[in-house]
Amino acid sequence: MIDPAARISPSAQIETDVEIGPNVIIGDHARIGSGTKIMANAVIGPWTKLGSDNIVHYGAILGHDPQDFGYNGEETFLEVGNGNCFREYVTVHRGNREGTKTLIGDNNYFMVQSHVAHNCMIADNTIIAGGTLLAGHVTIEDRAIISGNCVVHQFCHIGRLAMMRGLSRTSRDVPPFCIMDETHTVRTINLVGLRRNGYDSSRVRAIKNAFKLLFRAGPNMRENVERAESELEITDDVRYMLEFIKNSKRGVCFGRSKGSADLE
Repeated sequence: MIDPAARISPSAQIETDVEIGPNVIIGDHARIGSGTKIMANAVIGPWTKLGSDNIVHYGAILGHDPQDFGYNGEETFLEVGNGNCFREYVTVHRGNREGTKTLIGDNNYFMVQSHVAHNCMIADNTIIAGGTLLAGHVTIEDRAIISGNCVVHQFCHIGRLAMMRGLSRTSRDVPPFCIMDETHTVRTINLVGLRRNGYDSSRVRAIKNAFKLLFRAGPNMRENVERAESELEITDDVRYMLEFIKNSKRGVCFGRSKGSADLE
């Protein structure tokens, strides 16, 4: 069902069971998948592809031009998977250079007024809470949670099942399975998130042991990684943590500061 007050480009491709509300704007060469619902006053920009069963709430803007002085109207893209929810006034921008993309996977939840800048890559089942700002080229892995009004610097990498607490900010990579707050400071492991996602006690224990050695043993991360590789049982989860740290381009978040709560 398409409201007669919607404005849709003749080059847009829209499946027959899509719902489009009043005053919606859909740009050139956009593609809207089956079962998607787009509410009043939302904007779907040019070269934007939405998969099936997405919900776009009032006033959200998906696929508008990137906020980059170097962008000159080139053909760039936003590709969104299936089952995502974009709440009121969310903004997601396309890539910033010819042929580049912003990519969003499946079953992500973007809360009110969150912003995803150009060339971000967001995996599956993440939560991006209200007011969060993701700068360009940020990567967020599966089931990460970015709490309200967080700020993430460009090119940062947020690992699987990591959590940023509200009002926190980072210009460094956030390791998987960890909770971060304040300014790129790692506090503990995301124990609740691990349990909710089916991690049994042996997996949690291995992650906890790795966390203690990596983020409590001292400030030299390279030495901590070498110790972990020689002293710990290297499960798949621990190997993933270590590879994430070794592959970090910006450096990972610090361990806790003096006086912070101990690991649970």
